[in-house]
Parts: sequence; C-alpha cells; structure tokens
Amino acid sequence: MPAAVPPRVLYVSDLVYEAGGRRYGDEDIQLSSRLRRDFDIALCHPLDAARLMGAFDMVVVRNSGPVLHYQEQYDAFRERARAAGVRVYNPLNGRADMVGKRYLAELSAAGYPVIPTVDRAEDLGRLPEARTYVVKPMAGADSIGMEFVPGDRLADIAFDDVLVQPRIPFRYEVSFYFVDRDFQYALYAPDPERRWELKPYEAGAGDLEFARRFIDWNALEHGIQRVDACRAPDGELLLVELEDLNPYLSLALVAPETREDFAVRMTASLHELLR
Repeated sequence: MPAAVPPRVLYVSDLVYEAGGRRYGDEDIQLSSRLRRDFDIALCHPLDAARLMGAFDMVVVRNSGPVLHYQEQYDAFRERARAAGVRVYNPLNGRADMVGKRYLAELSAAGYPVIPTVDRAEDLGRLPEARTYVVKPMAGADSIGMEFVPGDRLADIAFDDVLVQPRIPFRYEVSFYFVDRDFQYALYAPDPERRWELKPYEAGAGDLEFARRFIDWNALEHGIQRVDACRAPDGELLLVELEDLNPYLSLALVAPETREDFAVRMTASLHELLR
C-alpha cells in the first residue's frame, strides 16, 4: 500500500523584511523546516501567494510584514482565497488586527481591560486626562504613522481612520502566545523603551484569565494569536493589541522544549484545519 502523500502547504513569509529587533527569516526558516516532518512545504513571498495558492492544500501566513505596504495585493489575496475556498491559516475571519485596529475602540467602549481608545472626536471626553496622547492609524503596524500629541492639541486631530489613546507610563509590556485556544508561553520586555528585548515571563492565573478574554472574544477556532498587554502603574493589565494576522513569535528566545511543544501544537492545529 503506497504511503500517504503529505498535505501541501504554501508558507508565506517575507524573509528579508527588516523589522527592528526581529529576524523574520531566521524564525520562518526554522519553523517551516520543523513543519516539514508532516507537510510538503514551499515558501513564498506575500506578493506571490495569490498566484501560487491554487496548487496547495493550505496557505500558512506567517511573518509576511505589515500588509499596509501591499494592501491592494493583500485584499486581492483574501478575496481570491475566499472565493476559491482555500484554507488559510490563520483563517480570514479574525476580528482583531487582521481587519485593522478599530476593535480597540469597540472593546474599550464595551468595558474590556484595554488602553482607553476612541475613534471619533465626539468620544474624546471618554479618555482620561493625560499630558500626551497617542494617535494611531487604523491600518498601522510596527508603529508606522503613529504620532504623539499634547493634550492641548486634541481638538486638532482629524479623525480620518485613526485611533486616539492616552499615553500611559506603563511598567512593562508582556505578550501571551496561543495556538488555537491553548496558551503556549509568555515573554515580556522589562524595559518599556526596548520593546523587542524580551525575556521569559511566568504567567499567573490572573494573567491567563486576562489574555483568554480576548482569545474568546476573537472566536478563531484555529490559528496563532499574540495578546500584547502592558502593566499599568496600578498593576492592572491592559490590552495593547491582539495580533491575529501574522504575529512574530520570538521562538528563538524560548527554551528548546517550549519551541518544540509549540511546533507540535501548531502541527496538530494545521491537521485539524485540513480535516
């Protein structure tokens, strides 16, 4: 009896994208190589995904870079994948960064533990008073287009696809990494000025309860998500963003056994989606 043919996976990555503090190429070469134990893997650039995906059983979008650099092509990829019924990982029904950052204002208005956020001038009164405010593009990524505005200039902001938040003097940032709904590991940046100088973080029960609220809200049955939060001066965790499109995983910074556990869980997740 002939051996079963492994599923064919198109693994999307911009291997040479220069991201501050992150090495996309290294992470994706290592992770895609590990996935080859179960799948036939081909790597491709994000701009080639729509053209090539028809020959594969699944498309895995990994470190593909900020889609605002190729928004038209990304939108076309999504449309073609949906029309053709192509399995995409993460699935294309994410409600968070996958569709822009308006969800931060929606979650804030709904009372979730999020950095207070508004997306309309008439809601500015809902923000706490601060010396400085952060203006973020709805389609922003990697801090592209982000501005710091003094409080006396709030009235000058043109709400044209931007969000406004108070600038919070947080103690540190921490990220929680999930495959499907299963927590994998956490990393934190002890120095707020050095976002990508990360160290392992022991997540307590309260931390995981916080992170899972957002995983549950997003309702993605399959996929990798990163819950980014900051620890406010009063000790409360507040959501910074929920990355559900192509979160960088910082796998090189975790213990080898944690890295292997992540690969095993991701492999199982991919098989489940293929079924």
